[in-house]
Amino acid sequence: MFNSILIDSSGFANKAQVILSPNFDNRPNKSNISLIVIHNISLPPGIYGGDNIIDLFTNKLNPDKHAYFESISNLKVSSHFLIRRNGSLIQFVSCLDRAWHAGESSWNKENNCNDFSIGIELEGSDNDAFESEQYRCLQELIQSIVYHYPIKGIAGHSDIAPSRKTDPGPYFEWDKIKSIFKDLMYKH
Repeated sequence: MFNSILIDSSGFANKAQVILSPNFDNRPNKSNISLIVIHNISLPPGIYGGDNIIDLFTNKLNPDKHAYFESISNLKVSSHFLIRRNGSLIQFVSCLDRAWHAGESSWNKENNCNDFSIGIELEGSDNDAFESEQYRCLQELIQSIVYHYPIKGIAGHSDIAPSRKTDPGPYFEWDKIKSIFKDLMYKH
């Protein structure tokens, strides 16, 4: 293996801090993991750091902490991975399980992307550039995922749910990961 992130047989990355989310279920077909979906998230929007993203993915977000949280505190969502601004990696759901990150979505005429994708959240927003440390971690993580699973494509959340989502946003530099996926399907 050519990078330091390894995914074990239970679907967990060795370099990730594991914080388990209750928001997941079984994939209908564990062998059909074929897509990586890139997202961005910040809570409150545009504010980085703290535990608000973790609290959202673990159903502990306090709606009284910020006015924006009132509208999202009851959501049951998760992602497989979160890459913080400093490049640190958190894993919430095993790659073998279905995280709830994509919502209503479609890729290559196949609906319900949660069934067959791995979701990676980058701490960020549509309005800011991502950090070089995030790209380094993302590159290593993607290489490991591709090594372990039959990935056929990579897409932004905006590609699989274009009428409702805009992430990872205009500041995401697709060229920084394209070399890893030179033989796979792109939307960019």
